Order: sequence, then C-alpha cells, then structure tokens
Amino acid sequence: MSARILIVDDDPVQRRLLKGAVERAGMTADATDDGTKAVKLIANAEEPYDAVVLDLVMPGMDGLSVLAWMAENGHGTPAIVQTGLGGIETVVKAMRAGAFDFVVKPVSPERLITAIGHARKAGTKERASGGGVKITGGFADIVVASPAMDRILSLAKRAAASDIPVVLEGESGVGKEMIARAIQMESARRARPYVTVNCGAIPASLVESILFGHEKGAFTGAVDNHTGKFVEADRGTLFLDEVGDLPPEVQVKLLRAVQSGEIETVGARDVRKVDIRLISATNKDLIEEVKAGRFREDLYYRLNVFPIHVPALRQRKEDIPELARHFVRRYAQSTARSPHINLAPEALALLTAHDWPGNIRELENAVHRAVVLCETETLGADLFPQIAAQMPGYDLASRRHSGALEEMSWVPSIEFDPVKDQGPAMIGFEDQGAVQTHEPEGALNAIASNGQIRPLAEVEEELIRFALSFYDGQMSEVARRLGIGRSTLYRKLKDYAIDPGKPLKTAA
Repeated sequence: MSARILIVDDDPVQRRLLKGAVERAGMTADATDDGTKAVKLIANAEEPYDAVVLDLVMPGMDGLSVLAWMAENGHGTPAIVQTGLGGIETVVKAMRAGAFDFVVKPVSPERLITAIGHARKAGTKERASGGGVKITGGFADIVVASPAMDRILSLAKRAAASDIPVVLEGESGVGKEMIARAIQMESARRARPYVTVNCGAIPASLVESILFGHEKGAFTGAVDNHTGKFVEADRGTLFLDEVGDLPPEVQVKLLRAVQSGEIETVGARDVRKVDIRLISATNKDLIEEVKAGRFREDLYYRLNVFPIHVPALRQRKEDIPELARHFVRRYAQSTARSPHINLAPEALALLTAHDWPGNIRELENAVHRAVVLCETETLGADLFPQIAAQMPGYDLASRRHSGALEEMSWVPSIEFDPVKDQGPAMIGFEDQGAVQTHEPEGALNAIASNGQIRPLAEVEEELIRFALSFYDGQMSEVARRLGIGRSTLYRKLKDYAIDPGKPLKTAA
C-alpha cells in the first residue's frame, strides 16, 4: 500500500507542485488550503497519514496552531513544515511545537521526497533495529537532509567512480573523514586497504618515516624495518587528514609519490612503486597556504584535482534534526538504554538554533552526554546546559520550573521611525539595563558619504566594535545584547580582525 501524505498550503500553485512531486514518487497525496480543514482530515482519517507537509504561514488556523492541535490530541503523524528563507526563528518555534523536519521554500522535489522518506522511516527504523544503527561505511550511512549536502554527496559519488585525487575542504568536525570512507567503500578499491594518516598529529621529525617507512639503522632509534603508510595502502586508498600541516621537506617526497607512484623509504637505496588512490582533507585554505609559502604550489595542483568543500553545520541547519535523532539511536544502543529514547521538542529546537562551532562532532558529543545522563525516555533541553548557556536570553532554569515553551530572544530588535528621526538615516542606541550608566558616545550611520546604503558587513563590524566599547569588553554581555551566541561573536571578531582590547576605530 502506498504512503498517504497530507499537503497543507494556502498557495494553489505551491500546493499543486507539492502534490505532483509526491504523486510522481509513487505516493498518494491529499491537499487542502486551510489549517482547519487539515485538522478535520487528520481527525477523520480511517488510517493515519504517513506524513504531513505543512505551511506555517496561512490565514485562519496557521501551521503552528495545527501542530499544537496534533500534540494536544495525540496525533503522532510526523509533520514537515515549510519556511521562507531566513525564517530560522519560525523553524525553532515549529520544532518546539513538535515538527519532525523542515524545508526551505521553494523546496525541490528531491529535498521534499527525502524529508518525507526520513519521516516515514524514523519509527520503522527504531522498531526494526531495536534503536540501533547499522553501519556499513557507505554513502547510505551519511545522514543528510539539506540540499547543500545532497550536492556534496552527488560530487563524492562521482569521485568514487574513478581514481581521481580528491581534496575535502571544510572546518574540523564537518564529516570529511566519513565522506572519504564512503568514497573508498563505493569505489573499485572497496576490498583493498584503507589507511588513514592524521598529518597534524604526527611530530614533524617522524612524518617522513611514518608515510614512507624506514630501514633498520636509517637513524638513531631505528632498530627495525618499518613499513610506511604508502606501502600499507598499496592497491588501496590512502587518506591524508590535515594535509596542509605537512612539513615542506615531506611535501617534496609526496609530490614525487603522487606524480610517479614511486616512494623513497628512509635509508633505502632504491625507490618502490606503489598503486594508491589518494584522498586528502584540510581545514585550511590551501591556496592561502601556497601564497604564504607554506605549501608547495606544484603539490597543490596535483592534489586539488577534484576539490569538494563540505559546508559547516551552521550553514545547513536542515541536517541538525536528523543528525540529532541519528545520534540518539546510536548511543541509546551503545549505552544499553531504551531504544525508544527521543528528543523533546524544546530540546530539538535548542539544538537547531545553536551555531555548532564544533560542527557534527560537537553535536554528537552533546547528544552522547545527554543520552548517558537521561533517566527517562525523553531528552529534554535541561540535558544540554552547555548549549543553552550559549543562547542569549535562554533561561534554562526558568524553563525547567515553568515548563512553558517561552520564546528564545536571540534576534536583536532595532526600531527606526522615518517620521520621528529626520535627516540622514541613523540607528540610535538606547541604554536598556546595560552594565554602564553613561550615555553612548555616538550612533551608527546607515548611509555612506556617497549617499548610498553602507554594506552590511561594514555596518556589522562597526556595531560589534561599538558594543565591545559600550560594555567594556564583557563578551557575555556583548553577545547577549547583540543577540548572538558567544561562539558566533568570537568567530566574527576573527572574521573582522577585531582586537577586543581595541574595539573602536575612528570613522573617516
């Protein structure tokens, strides 16, 4: 029997497109233009819908009201909500109200079907596996929900079909190593060795020996022959993590190995031929390393044949709910907990709102800790105190006592009255309970000297400098007043090269 999907959207064009996409995927779709009608369809359905695709902004009964009704009446049908670009605050409200997933308008048919598939499989997967997660190492084990990551995996699958050298770029913790493993597992070398080397974790004096091996007596302490990683990976795949940290003298030998397939073992007289597929990863900008003279240009062009940039988790927030549920299932099994452990809506909203400077690794660690500490079958927001502490205006203690789903106020509110505020456009600052009692010394110009609106980045930098001065460099207060997390503030300080001790610069 095909799955039944309910589509709720007041836009007739959007409703028709969504219905068509669902039906082309082999499912049955019911569609309605109103939240009140949707509630009646859900309540009177002989068999529960497999999923609901729900627009949040509708006249009359909106999407949030439908979610609230479903929660109050015990309808467990997973809801996939639709939001406009930049509507993360609305998404967070929807997650706290019980939404399973969200998509950004205009949603592609592929993303919609993926979201519906995740929603349908969630309950079935938990029951069939006892809450466990089968790991095979291929692309099927990489949890994605965002269009950005769909594109990344599409590129990686193409790379897996050949022996082309691949460079995976991105911040630490975004999943580069897992993608490298998937490329190996779905390549023609899947049955061959897969060898990983973390170039940044090896002492500079030992890198050459570890990569290429050494002969007995080649140097002090070399009491035996040592097989290098290149030889271990012969006929298989070698994954060089943090390749940007390789010393310059080792880069020369690596270049020869990549060019000719020949390596020189330390202390050996002859070269040795090896047949390897090379995948590299780095969290550095290699072209900047080349410009700075820290990375060989010829090696860069040899390695950077098929670059894949993996975006940070904050740039693909659609992946957060699915990743969080995935880690809950994994650690519920590994810690012998109940396979029915789930994330409370408030906790899921908190996780979705966080910027995750440590990316997937940070999210995984947070969920692991929460599962270990959980004494019930529901992971509440109180099990993520470190995350809550980084959300400006999020008072975990008051929520714990009141149980109310209060709104997180991390978005600053700046008002401008074009009638009252005459002359050049200015955004003024008011003292709203600040730690200082003096009045601010200036205001922020929104219009440049040429009469045009100033670039957003320029205004943002000046606002951050002003806030640092106004609150005497108290980072927690600055972040709270700007409506961003401390991790985001520190990242912006780095982006704008702002020294917190010298925040102000004289306007030209």
